[in-house]
Amino acid sequence: MRRGTRPSVAALFSASAADAGLAIVFGLIVGAGLMLLGGFDPLAAYRALAVKAFGSPYNAGETFRQATTLMLTGLSVALAYRAGLLSIAAPGQMALGALAAAAAGIGLPPVPVVQPVIGLLLGAAAGTLWGALIGTLRAYRGVNEVIAAIMLNWVALYGVNLLIRFGLVDPANRQRTRTVAETARIDAPWLSDLFAHARLSYGFFLAVALLGAYAFFLHRTRLGFELRAVGQNPVAAALAGMNDRQLVVVAMALAGVPAGLAGAIEVLGVYGYWTVSPTLPAAGFDGIAVALLGGAGALGTALAALLFAALSGGAAGMQFEVGVPPELARVVMAAILFFIAAQNLTRGLRERLGRVDRRNARGEEAGR
Repeated sequence: MRRGTRPSVAALFSASAADAGLAIVFGLIVGAGLMLLGGFDPLAAYRALAVKAFGSPYNAGETFRQATTLMLTGLSVALAYRAGLLSIAAPGQMALGALAAAAAGIGLPPVPVVQPVIGLLLGAAAGTLWGALIGTLRAYRGVNEVIAAIMLNWVALYGVNLLIRFGLVDPANRQRTRTVAETARIDAPWLSDLFAHARLSYGFFLAVALLGAYAFFLHRTRLGFELRAVGQNPVAAALAGMNDRQLVVVAMALAGVPAGLAGAIEVLGVYGYWTVSPTLPAAGFDGIAVALLGGAGALGTALAALLFAALSGGAAGMQFEVGVPPELARVVMAAILFFIAAQNLTRGLRERLGRVDRRNARGEEAGR
C-alpha cells in the first residue's frame, strides 16, 4: 500500500456545501452562456428541463428512479475514498451484479420474497468479490487501483456478455437475457401508482437505507473509524497498529456492495433483464461525479444523485421544447464538476463576498 496521501483527490472531495452550491450556480451559468451563443433561450431551456424532471408525477418518479442508481454508484466511490482510494470499478461491478441478479431471477425456483432477496444478495456479492480482487492487487501487489479497475471493468463487461450469450440469452432476442420471473421482481406497485406508473421499486428505499447505514458505519463503528484513519493518514494508522493492507481490501470489497446492488436493482426493479452491451454502464462512471459533488458524504451523495438525475432526465425536455442539444446537459454537469475541482476559485469568491458583507456591516455600525 502507498505511504502517502493524494492531495489532489482529497482536495476534490473536501468541498463544503457552500462551494458545491456555487459550483452548481456557475455550471448553470456556463450552460446558459453556451445556449445564448447557440441562439437558444436559457431560461426557457432550464424551465423545460425542470418540467421534464419534476413537472409531473411520472417525470418525478423517473428522476427518482435514475437517482436510485446514482446514489448507489456514488456511495461506492465515496466509501472507497474514505479509505484513501479512488475506485472507478462501479461500471464493471454493476454489470456483474446485474448478471448475478438475472441468473437468480431466471434459474432459481419461483418463490416470492426469497427469490428477489437471493438475487440482491448475489448482486451485492458479485460487486464485493470484484472489489476485493482490485483491493488485493492494490494492497499486496502494488497495482494502482485506478489502473486495475480500468482493466477489470472491460473484463467484467465482456465476461458478462459472453455468459449471457452462452447461458442466459433470450432465444427471441439474442441481445439480452431472458426476462426474470415475476416472483423475482422488487416492484412496488403502490409506489409506482403514486408516481403515475413510473418505474420506481423497493430499490429506492434500499438505496436510501444504504446511505444511512454508510453514515452510521463511518462514524459509529470501529471499522469505519479505521477506514477513515487509514484514508486520512496511512502512516499514523500503521503506527497505531492498524493493518493498512487488510483495510484496503476491506474498503474496496465494501465499495463493491452498492455498485453490485445498483446493477441488481436495474434488473429486478426496472427492466427485468440485462442486455449484451458494447459499452460499460454510464451510471457507474457518473457515480464518480456524484460522490465528488456530494463531498463523499451520505446526504451530499443523495442530493448530488438527485441533481444529476434531474439534469440527465431533463435534457430531453430541453431538446424537444427548446431545441437545445441534450449533450448540453452533460456540459452543465462537466462545468459543475470543473468548479468543484477548482474549488479554490469558488472558496475565494465566497470569502471575498463575506469580507464585503463584513465591511458593509462595519460601515453601517459606524454610521450609527
